[in-house]
Amino acid sequence: MNMNLVRGRIVCVLGLLASCLLGSTLVYGQARLADQTAEKPLMAEQAFKNVQVLRGIPVKEFMETMGFFAASLSLTCSDCHSEASGSNWANYADDIPRKQTARRMVLMVNAINSANFGGARKVTCYTCHRTSPVPKVVPSLAAQYAVPSEEDPDEIEPVPGARVTVTAEQVLSKYVQALGGAAALSKLTSFTGKGTYEGFDSDFGKVAFDIYAKAPNLRTTVVHMNGGDATTTFDGHEAWAAAPADLVPVPLVPLSGQDLLGARLDAELAFPAQIKQTLTDWRAGFPAVTLDGHDADVIEGKMGGTRIKLYFDKQTGLLVRQVRYVDTMVGTVTTHVVYSDYRPVAGVKVPFQWQLTWVDGQSTIKLTSVQPNAAIDAAKFAKPAVPSAPSKSASK
Repeated sequence: MNMNLVRGRIVCVLGLLASCLLGSTLVYGQARLADQTAEKPLMAEQAFKNVQVLRGIPVKEFMETMGFFAASLSLTCSDCHSEASGSNWANYADDIPRKQTARRMVLMVNAINSANFGGARKVTCYTCHRTSPVPKVVPSLAAQYAVPSEEDPDEIEPVPGARVTVTAEQVLSKYVQALGGAAALSKLTSFTGKGTYEGFDSDFGKVAFDIYAKAPNLRTTVVHMNGGDATTTFDGHEAWAAAPADLVPVPLVPLSGQDLLGARLDAELAFPAQIKQTLTDWRAGFPAVTLDGHDADVIEGKMGGTRIKLYFDKQTGLLVRQVRYVDTMVGTVTTHVVYSDYRPVAGVKVPFQWQLTWVDGQSTIKLTSVQPNAAIDAAKFAKPAVPSAPSKSASK
């Protein structure tokens, strides 16, 4: 594989990575109001050069917007920027025909939605492109008469009027028992873990990984990349993503709105004794779904107005998938986390493996050891230091 293309793709997803990696992002409108005391977000036009259309949004949302383009057209970042962008952040500012076309398409889609749907994003890049750089205009008979493919489990919705055979309360109670019971969960007040991480940004190689968590909602993850550590921290109120300047265009980013809410969610779910209270407005009634050959119960809750789907193995009662949606400036993208390899730790079952999939990449974390009720220095949950001097960067 051409490593310039890989690195170009990495640039688009690294802004996502710090937030998605065990602390992904959630939805944009209401989440921005969730914590007015948080550190002021860094806007795209402050961090990057030559931003013309995608202005007035935080860096993290900007990166998610890049991921939306990648998912809609199956292109890498260097496809829309230039081959030279892989070797120098500044080259992302260069205008090339495809980038100029992308700007026009964003304005065109905005105009369509404004004129026909009251500004709601009913039409997006994906509406026409469907993972192809060139939209199809002639219907396919092969597709028309083919056997319908199975529905994407991430996209299932409750069936209107369907009889609810199992309630969210029942599913969550079974989950708490499957983990070891409420009493055991209440005794787990902190943990540290070590393992490996692999993904696009590690050049598909395994690197060391650490996690630090303390109840009720302190959490830090550290990926020891070859070029330096990538750290995501939530201190109970604020959150940050940090990585060396040669790995990301912005070395230290305060998380705001959707990203901040996401970091809080994952920090609280690290200690699931209070899962019923962590999310609200629970509902069930989803159609039957099978994941990796196992039947699953699907329920949905909300955090700050944001929908979160949780999938539980019917047989074991354990959480096997989490799905969340991110409303970017150009449309909604999906992130899901798959949990597996549950092992007992101090009487509580803990997933030792989770795989994160988002619009422009996939990463896998495998823990090799977990230390329960460990004493953790408070400094682990403090705002990370800037890894190195920011490098000049550019984008759309």
